[in-house]
Amino acid sequence: MMRDPERLAFQHAPDATLILADRVILRASLRVEAVFGWAPREVEGQSIRLLYPGQTDYEVIGARARQAMQETAVYHDERFMRRKDGQVVWMEGRGTALDRDDPQRLAIWTYRPLEGQPGPDSALTATEKRIARYLVNGFTSKEIALTLDCSPRTVEVHRANMTRKMKVRNSAELVSRLLAAVGSAEG
Repeated sequence: MMRDPERLAFQHAPDATLILADRVILRASLRVEAVFGWAPREVEGQSIRLLYPGQTDYEVIGARARQAMQETAVYHDERFMRRKDGQVVWMEGRGTALDRDDPQRLAIWTYRPLEGQPGPDSALTATEKRIARYLVNGFTSKEIALTLDCSPRTVEVHRANMTRKMKVRNSAELVSRLLAAVGSAEG
């Protein structure tokens, strides 16, 4: 006999599910522990910043999501997130705002780790793959450099190498090719 089916559905959802109020975690599903390494009670009451690899990720992705959630019922992206053990993993995030005029006031988010890597595994170096993940998320070279604690010029050199390896003419084509690679890796 189910006593509270809505609570059971939330607690046992197949993806890590969070209820956020002003980017503070109010409730966390049981799957949060498997995905992020923290028990739900450890993250409840904490800023979602806890799950981001750095302040830049938190700010840039938060601003982008806020704007998108004002325009669409369900926002979807792929981004880096941080586990309790410090490991940075590539995740799919989906969010919906209960008030589209103020999307961060109260929102429901789900997270799922992605196994597919942007770009052909044999073509890109580990650093290039890491930069590629930020590129497909819309980060600028300067933002990537801040996040990775390197110079924007270093990011530009890697971007140029990726452009050459992926046989594209410019950054827009590079991002398009990388997104196509992510999509085919997930399919």
